[in-house]
Amino acid sequence: MKSRALIPASESGPVLPLFDAPEGKASRASGKSGKSPRGTGGEGPSRGRDGGTTPSGARAKAGKADGKSAAKSGSRESARSDAKASAGAGPKAGRRSLAPSAKTASAASGRASRDAHAAPAPTGRRRRAAQTQFAFSDEETSRDLEAAREGAAEAEAEADELVETVEAAEPAEPTEEDGEPGDDAPFPAAAGRGRAPRETAHTLAAKQREISISEFFTKNRHLLGFDNPQKALLTAVKEAVDNALDACEEAGILPTLEIGITELAEDRFRIRVADNGPGIVRQQIPKIFGKLLYGSKFHRLRQGRGQQGIGISAAGMYGQLTTGKPVAIISKIGKGKPAHYFEIQIDTRKNQPEIVKDEVVPWDADHGTAVEIELEGTYKKGRRSVDDYVEQTALANPHATISYRPPKSDEIRYERVAKELPREALEIKPHPHGVELGALMQMMKETRARNVRAAMQQDFSRVTGRVADEILRATGVLGSRAPHKMSPADLEKLHKGIQKTKIMAPPTNCLSPIGEELIFKGLAARVQADFVTSSSRPPSVYRGQPFQVEVGLAYGGKLPAEELVEVYRFANRVPLQYQQSACAITKAVVTTDWRGYGLSQSKGAPPAGPMILFVHIASVWVPFTSESKEAVAHYPEIIKELRLALQECGRRLGAHVRHHRRVQDELKKRSYIDKYLPAIAEALQDILALSDKQRDVTVANLKDVLEKSRKV
Repeated sequence: MKSRALIPASESGPVLPLFDAPEGKASRASGKSGKSPRGTGGEGPSRGRDGGTTPSGARAKAGKADGKSAAKSGSRESARSDAKASAGAGPKAGRRSLAPSAKTASAASGRASRDAHAAPAPTGRRRRAAQTQFAFSDEETSRDLEAAREGAAEAEAEADELVETVEAAEPAEPTEEDGEPGDDAPFPAAAGRGRAPRETAHTLAAKQREISISEFFTKNRHLLGFDNPQKALLTAVKEAVDNALDACEEAGILPTLEIGITELAEDRFRIRVADNGPGIVRQQIPKIFGKLLYGSKFHRLRQGRGQQGIGISAAGMYGQLTTGKPVAIISKIGKGKPAHYFEIQIDTRKNQPEIVKDEVVPWDADHGTAVEIELEGTYKKGRRSVDDYVEQTALANPHATISYRPPKSDEIRYERVAKELPREALEIKPHPHGVELGALMQMMKETRARNVRAAMQQDFSRVTGRVADEILRATGVLGSRAPHKMSPADLEKLHKGIQKTKIMAPPTNCLSPIGEELIFKGLAARVQADFVTSSSRPPSVYRGQPFQVEVGLAYGGKLPAEELVEVYRFANRVPLQYQQSACAITKAVVTTDWRGYGLSQSKGAPPAGPMILFVHIASVWVPFTSESKEAVAHYPEIIKELRLALQECGRRLGAHVRHHRRVQDELKKRSYIDKYLPAIAEALQDILALSDKQRDVTVANLKDVLEKSRKV
C-alpha cells in the first residue's frame, strides 16, 4: 500500500508535482522531528501518536524518497520495453548483457527485501499527518523542488541498473523450430554470484562429437598396459614379439626372432624386434602399425596370440606420445622383392595413419619384418622385467630361437628345443551355447540361408539336421521361415530353446596346445630341478568357447627352498606378467591344498618351497579382464579345469616328495649302522670270546639283517 504526499497551491508558491512514495518511508520521515508548519505559511508542530514533530527538512527527505520511487516506477516500464527492443537486435547483444547482470539483480533484490522488512507499519495518526496539505513560502518551495530533482536523478541511476537486470532476466524469444513454450516449460536457473550461465539444449547439442578409439586410449593408455615406464617398455616388446610369432607360425616357418633394447637416455629407449616371417605387403603396413582396432584375428574363432588388433599400433602410439618420434618399419615379402621402409604416426583424432616416410631400402633378409619404436621407459632386471618375459617366452615356445640383447649387456640366445611347429589351429564356427541373444539377432539378419533350419546348420558348429529340428519343435518356430523376417519375440524363443537343448561340445581342432612332452622338455632344459612333470587336461567349454589347460611343475634342485612358489602364467603361449592376484590361474593355485602333497602353505597364499609352476590356457577367445591382457577372468569352468590339472601334478609331486623323504630317512639310519656296528662287534667279541674271523662274520650277518629289514 502506498501513501501519496499532496502539496496544494498556495498564495506563496507554485504547485509541486505529485510523487508516489512508499508508506513506510513517509511515516518514518514524519515521525523523526519536531516542528512543521500549521496551515498556510505558518509554523506549528504536527504531533503524531508518539508526540514527535516533523520539520521542513524531513519533508524534503520525504519528497526526495518520493522522487526516487516515481523515477523508478516511471523508468521501469520504458526500460523494460527498451530491453526487449535491444534483445531482438541479435544474439551478441543478449550475450553481452547476460554475464554482468547476475550480480546487479542479486544486489537489487537484497536491498528491496531489507527495505521492506525494515519499514514499520504506519499508524492511523501518522498516516493522516503524512497526508496533510501544506503550503510553503517561495524559499521552502524551491528547496523542496531541488531535493525532489536530486531524488529523481538518483532514482534514474538506479533505474539504469534495473534495466540491465530486466535484460538478463528476459528469456530469449522462442524460434519457430522450438515452438511456443508452455506454462510448465523449464526456465533456466538464475546464475549465482560469480557462476557461469546454465547450459541449454542447443548449447549442449553443439558440443557433441564422435570420439575416436585412438583418442580414448590416448587418455586411458593404462587400459592397454602403459600405466608406468617399466610396464610400458615390457608391453611394447611383448606386442611386437606376439605379432612376430603369430606371423611365422601361420606361414609355416620356424620362428627366429631378434630382440634388442638400446638405451638412449636414462628414461628413453629404442626397441627393435625382427622376425623371419612372411613379411607384410606394402599397402597394409600403414594400417597395421598406424590404426587401432585393425587386424585379421578378431572375427575368427581360432587360437592366436593377438585378438583385438590394438597391440602393436598402441605401442607405436605410446612412443609417439612420449617422444614424438614415428614408428619405423621395414618389411620384405620374398627373396628378390624390394624391402619397403616406412615411418608412420597416428592421427589420434581420426584413428588414421600418417605416413612420414615411404621408400625402398636394401635389406639382407630374404623375408620378414622389423619394427623400431622409441619410447620413454624404465629398464630393470628381476621379476616382471623384459628379461623375465623373454625367458618365459622361450619356455612356452620351444620351437622358436630367440636372440635377446638387453641394454649395456651381452646377447642372450635361447635355442629351439623342438624342431617341428605346433599343431595348426583350424577356424571353427560359433557354438550355439556361446551365442547371446543380440548376437543371434545379428546373425539371422546377415545369414545367406533361406530358412531358419538351414541357417542354424550353416552358421553354427555341432548343429545337425536332427538337432535343428529338436530346437525348432521345442520353441514352436517354423523352420521354413525366412531368418531376416523373424520378430524379436520369435528370436528370443529360439535363443531360449537353444540353451535348453543338449548339443555336443564344440570341436577342439581350433586349439593348438603346447603338449605334455614339450612342456616337460622345456622345463628340464631351462630349469635346474630334481623333479619335472607335466599334465594336459582334455578340452572343455566355457560359454560355448573351447579351451584347454596345461600344467608343468619343476621341483628341487637349485630353486630357493624358503620362498613362495613361482607361478608362470601363460595364455595362448603368451606370458602374463602383471595383475597376478586378479587372475583365475592364481586363484586356482591358492585354493589347491598343497599341504597334502608335502609342501607348506599358509591360508590364502601360494605354497612355499623349491618349485616352479607352469600353467597354460589355450582357447579361441581367452577371457581377459582388460585390454592389456594381463589376467584371466574367473569363470567357474576354467577354475575347475585348472584345479584338476594342478591336483594331477600335485599327486605326482607328493609321491616324489614322500619317496625322497624315505630315502633320506633310510640314508640317515644307515649312517647310524655304519657308525655304531663296529663298536657292537668289539663288545660281542669281548663278551662271547670270539676270534677275529668269527667277529667279522657276526658283523656281516648283523649288517645284512638290518639292511634287509629297511627296504627303500
